[in-house]
Amino acid sequence: MIRLGYPCENLTLGATTNRTLRLAHLTEERVREKVAENLRDLERILRFNAGHGFALFRLGQHLIPFASHPLFPYDWEGAHKEELARLGALARALGQRLSMHPGPYVNPGSQDPKVVERSLAELRYSARVLALLGAEEGVLVLHLGGAYGERERALRRFVENLRGEKEVLRFLALENDERLWSVEEVLEAAEALGVPVVVDTLHHALNPGRLSLAEALRLAFPTWRGRPKVHLSSQDPAKRPGAHAFLVAKGDWERLLSAFPSPADVMLEAKGKEKARP
Repeated sequence: MIRLGYPCENLTLGATTNRTLRLAHLTEERVREKVAENLRDLERILRFNAGHGFALFRLGQHLIPFASHPLFPYDWEGAHKEELARLGALARALGQRLSMHPGPYVNPGSQDPKVVERSLAELRYSARVLALLGAEEGVLVLHLGGAYGERERALRRFVENLRGEKEVLRFLALENDERLWSVEEVLEAAEALGVPVVVDTLHHALNPGRLSLAEALRLAFPTWRGRPKVHLSSQDPAKRPGAHAFLVAKGDWERLLSAFPSPADVMLEAKGKEKARP
């Protein structure tokens, strides 16, 4: 059976888990207001998903805005752990698999120690959210980041900087990208860290390396202890390579189905969110 999901917001409900604010406005009152709205909409989305055939949802990275920033004004874990536990129990009861996906600014393989420090802080925040939700099937998806003209060193730095992050590694899964790191290369880093690989179909189409989609999935799926996870989207023909279209093209969906070695979870990364279901 193929299970489907989508990221961060629900267009039908007008609901989002990704409200944030400007750093200049970072006060306890303002943050608590955004968190309350994000968590309230998370519950609405979870209940919608259960009633409309979705089993995956990616939390907005700003669920707790600026939680990893040194200027964050209060103990967010202590303040929100009970509500996160309640929502996590609801997600499990409704059969929802949760995930997070930090953006491209999170780069633990960077040459800059300050970037590494900020990246690890954001990853620890993300993993802590999933832990407080009790998301046993939770996934923290990460790209390998830059290569800096020294691919082997960049890969080694990435692995070494993450090797001791036990809570992060508990949820971590690595994803290929459309320019620098193919599935085959991501598998190398994932094996070194003992974490699974998410195959992104659009990225793979643009940066396949030596593998067909079927071969990439066949190699990636055994890295998962539970259900494998795949990202699916289609190219927006009016935008740069790698830009996601509003819907998933029928041909892209059919190609993925024909390449599957076994059932999996599919995150629809189309701009249409829940409306993009094939």
